[in-house]
Order: sequence, then structure tokens, then C-alpha cells
Amino acid sequence: MAQQTLPETALYRHCDTASLPFEHSGELEALPLSPGQERAREALEFGMDIRRPGFNIFALGEGGLGKRELVDNLLAGRSDNGQNGFDWCYVANFDDPQKPRLLKLPAGMGRELNADMQQLVEDLLTALPSSFDDEEYRRRRQEIEDDVSERYEAAFRELGKTAAERDVGLLRTPMGYTLAPTRDGEVVTPEQFAKLSPEEQQALEAVISELQAELQNVLNTLPLLKREAAHRIKALHKEITQFTVEQLIAWLENKYRDQDEVIEYLHGVKDHAIENAEDFLPGDGDAEIEHVSARARQYSLFQINVLVDRQGGDGSPVVFEENPTYQNLVGRVEYVSQMGTLLTDFTLIKPGALHRANGGVLIMQADKLLRHVYAWEGLKRALRSGEIKIESLQEALSLNTTVSLEPECMPLDVKVILLGEPLLYYLLKHYDPEFSKTFQVAADFSPAFERSDEQQLLYARMVASLQQRQQLKPLDAAAVALTIEFASRLADDQERLSLNRDELSRLLLEADHWAGQRGSDRIERQDIDQAIERERHRHGQLRERLGEQILRGIKLIDTEGQRAGQVNGLSVMAVGAQRFGLPSRITATARLGKGQVIDIEREVKLGGGIHSKGVLILSSYLAREYAREQPLPLAASLVFEQSYGGVDGDSASCVELCCLLSAIADLPLRQDLAVTGSMNQLGEVQAIGGVNEKIEGFFELCETRGLTGRQGVVIPAANRVHLMLRKAVREAVAGGRFHIYTADTVDDVMSLLSGLPAGEPDAEGRYPQGSHRRAVCDSLDQLLERQKALHTDSGDDHEKDN
Repeated sequence: MAQQTLPETALYRHCDTASLPFEHSGELEALPLSPGQERAREALEFGMDIRRPGFNIFALGEGGLGKRELVDNLLAGRSDNGQNGFDWCYVANFDDPQKPRLLKLPAGMGRELNADMQQLVEDLLTALPSSFDDEEYRRRRQEIEDDVSERYEAAFRELGKTAAERDVGLLRTPMGYTLAPTRDGEVVTPEQFAKLSPEEQQALEAVISELQAELQNVLNTLPLLKREAAHRIKALHKEITQFTVEQLIAWLENKYRDQDEVIEYLHGVKDHAIENAEDFLPGDGDAEIEHVSARARQYSLFQINVLVDRQGGDGSPVVFEENPTYQNLVGRVEYVSQMGTLLTDFTLIKPGALHRANGGVLIMQADKLLRHVYAWEGLKRALRSGEIKIESLQEALSLNTTVSLEPECMPLDVKVILLGEPLLYYLLKHYDPEFSKTFQVAADFSPAFERSDEQQLLYARMVASLQQRQQLKPLDAAAVALTIEFASRLADDQERLSLNRDELSRLLLEADHWAGQRGSDRIERQDIDQAIERERHRHGQLRERLGEQILRGIKLIDTEGQRAGQVNGLSVMAVGAQRFGLPSRITATARLGKGQVIDIEREVKLGGGIHSKGVLILSSYLAREYAREQPLPLAASLVFEQSYGGVDGDSASCVELCCLLSAIADLPLRQDLAVTGSMNQLGEVQAIGGVNEKIEGFFELCETRGLTGRQGVVIPAANRVHLMLRKAVREAVAGGRFHIYTADTVDDVMSLLSGLPAGEPDAEGRYPQGSHRRAVCDSLDQLLERQKALHTDSGDDHEKDN
């Protein structure tokens, strides 16, 4: 097919309001799920149904497609299954305080057990002091103390009697007990002792020394008697405590008799309370704590740390973690500072998202997960091991040398759904070998779906769903029709409708505002149109500034006349929310050489790989068409003029070839046309992206300078279906002031630019006079003859020298 001029009707696909059988969107039934996402929905349902390790889900799709909304809608019915999961609680480990125990309880029981244990502590704080204040307790304790005291005193009396029989007195002094010689019951004074004969003195000293040893033996029994008393008193305490504690705990054991883990824990509580009864007796500092409940709250050892509370739940948990750091996923152990020292216990263990979602579904944004240190590795480790291990990041990386808690790991049964861009999914698939084993289900969201009358009505219901959910004014049929047309423009395709719900919601919200400004109770077509134009204007400053550079002659672009080796290319700039087309001047030079085509952008490292590929393709085409049986006697160069930020993509390869052919043949090309399109080695023009923005970019420049009726844009024929041009362009085309041409081959493009046909070769392969191919061939023949002449002259000069 040769080049073709497109009529105005081919530049835009209107939505006929006659195909929309309603007056306004309020009449339409809301669409519960997004249309066009059947494949993703089936994958999500499969991933949720299969309960096997590794079958977690990665929902991939461009931003704004409603991945989170579809996931939420599908999970809403599944989570309401009457199964609330379990409560998970940490309690003290009385055997090893550094390793708190984990209890798994029916939903709601954790909070109940915590209240019961709080009441138990209050009861112990009340009952135990009363038990120890009982008359019976005091009597029995006094008996123990009196018995020990009596045995101690009896030993001294016996020793005193023995000493008296041997004329030695046992004396009690402020410094303790001592022995002294006596006569007739009186203590011998030092003077009297000095008057005794040496034999008598030695005899008394021997007796006193012997009795001194016995006295020391009696004194040594005192600590033993005290220890015996302490043990007997402790046994008494234990007897009294055991009786009281067993009475208080008995009702708890009966209440939780079906919970083996709780019964085992209560046994530990009972033993600990009996062994440490003094914890519940008033101390020196307890005078300030008047209320028993206040004292009970300070006693944390018997508290229940309800890590996950399912009371009041309406089904399996569905958790969306906005900030998936490592600690927010696996939980953490907090610390409190006391006197400059960091302290912790099992009550300071805090849950992570995996704990809260255990037994249900955890949803996260993949990019946020990967952004945090060790969060991705921590998630994979938990999913692989099937348990949640609470430890700090320093401990996980073996960087921590301090002693901390080691809570018992929680068994993990969770379905993880990651939401992310397709590029992120494929990067993980390629670079992380564990990813494919951990996320075996891919829910691929489509960016657009087919546009037909039936699908347009379905899309109208989706618009109605958004309008009703956001409580906006209803849209009349004309406004819905323009919204559908807007969706085709977003998709860059007349036969497709964009499923970008974020963009659609933004449009409806702004249109609702403009309708309110008019005082209308409905959103009309003019409100949708105003929202589109205002949004374009808000983001148009950079586009206008770059356009001003062309109008002021700072950036050189011609829109009239003809010139050899120069042509207008088109590119798309995307900066944030802005996306607009911009013309670029492409030039080429040709001279005698050895067949080399120099890509200046590549030489200075401003050209990307795809652009360099395009230049190599056009070089191959040039050699195939014009130098199949002879060398290519030229050296050429190509460049994007006034381009300083890098060039990539092959959408200019077609126009670069035409520019190069023009430079070879010195053929003037039209400057009132701009060209976009890639090419293959066979000379076929291939589709490119951003065709609407490119056409509108060149049109705005021509319109500002003044439309001459000859200006236009040449696009690949394959891009015809992608045209959804703005109203101003369509009106100019309808009035013959601007033109859109399509081309199937580079010969079609060259014919439009040069005004010369390609021509058909004769039997000898020569093209007719007046064709652009003949002009190129003639120029190449002249270069070849000149090359041969230079070789001949060089050979003659060499013979003369010899």
C-alpha cells in the first residue's frame, strides 16, 4: 500500500451516545469487579484456594489498575467464613525466663485469660497477707522460734553446768560469751589468779581451753539452728501458701480444663507463687501503693501478653502492611530504661504483620518491601521455615552481642500477596532463585481491554461504580461517552479501553468539582472536557517553555520550505505527569568513503542501545538496496541537532534513512512535514509509541507559526489504529489545514518528503529518471567513479616514482 492521507474520521473514535441506553450513570448497576481482569481474577482465586507451601501470589500490573481493590473484593467474601483463627499469647517461662512461652488459644480466650490472671494476682495480694496474719500461723511460727531458742539456751545451760563443776564460770558479756575461773561461785580476779601456784594456774588454763572448744562448738550450732528455723518457717509458709494458692487457682484450672497449654502454664504459676510467696506480701516500699489493683498491675510476671487478639473478628484476618520493615513484619522486643539500664521482659514483645495475618492473608507493596533492609530476606525465611522468629535486625545479621529474649517461634500459616510493577516481578524472577519457589502464582493485570459496544456499556458501569463509591454527581450519557473516549486515549488505541482506575477517578473527581462550580447536579460532557483541558494546562509549563525556544529561534526547527540532508523527527518527552511530543531536527552529511555510517550520538555516548540498533538497521538496508553488487563508496554521519540529554529508541530510524538518502543525492526534503517510524532491514515502516503526542507536538508548533495547508505528519500505517487526537488537530485536518499521512515503506516516506516517486527498476535494474531512487543511484555511481579515478591516479603516481 502506498502512502495515504487520513481523513478526519480516522483520527478519533467517538462513542455514540445511542449505544449507551441510559440517561445518567445513577441508573446503572454498579460493577463489583473491574472488567477485563478475568485472567488476574482466576489466578488470585487459584492462589487463594490452593493451600500448599510456596503458592503465594504476586499481583503484577501497572500502577492505577486497581490491583489492591480487586484483591480486597475477592478476599471480602472469603474472609467471612466464620473461622476467626486463634489468639496467640506470650507468657513467662518459669524454668528459663529468657525464653518466653507461646500459647495458642481459641479466639477471644487470650483477653479473658489475661483478665483472669490479673484477678488472680489481686486475690493473691489480698489472701496471702491475710493468711500470714492468721493467729494459727503466728502460733506455729512462734513455736518454731521458741523451739530453736530453747535448744540454743539449753546447750548453754549444759555447758555452764559442766564448767561450774570444774570451777569455771560461763559468763555472758556485751561482746559475747567467755569463760573464767571461779572459787566458791565467785570469779577469780587477776590478782587472785596470780597468787595461785603455777601448777594450779596451768590446770585452770587447761580446763578453760577445753571448755573454750566446747563453747565454740555450741556457738557453731547457732547458724545451723537459725537455718533450721528458716527452713521450718519456709515450709510453714509453703504449707500456708500452697493451701491458699491451690484454692485460688483451682477455679482457673477447672475453667480452662480443656486447654492443655493453659493447664500446664497454671501449674507453673502455682509452683512459682508457692515458692515466692514473699512477692505477694507487703514490703517496705508498698505503703505508697494503697490500692491492690495498682500493685497487681506492677506485678508483670503473671500477666498475659496477648500478641494476637481475634476477639470480635469476622473471619480469617486480612492485613495490609503499609510500612513493611523487617521489625514490622516479624515483630520486635521493646526495652524500657531504668537507672540508665535497658530492661525487657515477655510483656514487651510486640507483634508484626505476619503475626496479625497468621491464619489469613498478608498484602504488601513489593517495592516498599524491597526498600527496607532485610525485610525481603526476613519474609522469605519465615515462609520457608513455616514459623515466625522474633529477633532484632542486629541479631538476624549476627551483629548483636547483648543478651536478649528468645521468644518461642510462632507456627506460620499465611498467604502472602505482593502488589508490584511487571518490571519488578521479572527482575525478581531473574535474579532471585528463591522467588519462583516462594511466589508460584502470578496474577497478571491487563492495562486495557477490548473496546466494543458491549464492552463500552460494561465500562460505563465501571464509571458508575466509581461515581457511586466516591459519592459524586451522576454523569449524563454524553459525559460517560467522553470518559470512554478519554480511556481510549489513555490506552493509545481506538480499539482498547484503559483500565487505569486512578486516572479515571482523578478525572471524575475534577469533573464533579467543575459541575459543582456551575451549580449543576449532574456531570456533563463539558465538565469532563474542562477537567481534561485544565489538567493538561496545569502540567503544560515545560511543554510551553520548550515550544517557546523553537518560536524564538533558539532551537532550530523549520516548518516551511525544502532542504537537503535535513528533516524533522518527532520524539516524546515524559517528565513526571507530563508526556508530550517535541520535534527535533535531524541532519545527515555524505561524502566519499568506505561505506561507514557514523552515528554521532553513539560516538559521544549520548545514544542508547536501541537507537544504535536502528542506525545499524538502516545501514544494512542502504547496503542491501544500493550496494548489493558493488562497494558503498561513501562515509556518512547522522545526528540529532541540539540534543544534549541523550537519545534512545528506534522511532527515528526511518526519518534518519530519508535524511541520509537526501544527503547522498542532494535531494531537498520538505520541512513542513515531520516523520516518525522505525524500520526493518527490508524497508518496512514499523509502529512506534506515543503517536498522538508526537502529532500534537508538531501541530502546535505549526499552528502557532501559522498553518499553511501543506504541513503534516507522516506516521507508520500500523499506527493508524492508535490515533485518538485532540479536537484542534481533527478540526485542522477536516479543514485541509493540516494533514496526517501513513506509510508502509521507507520509499513511501521518501516520496512524500522529496515529492518524487520511488520508481520501478527496468530489466537492467535501473530506476527511471525523475525518481528518488535514480537520484541516489546516480550519486553513488559518481562517488564510485571518483573512487576508481583516485585509485587509478594513485597507481600512476606509484609507477612514476618507480
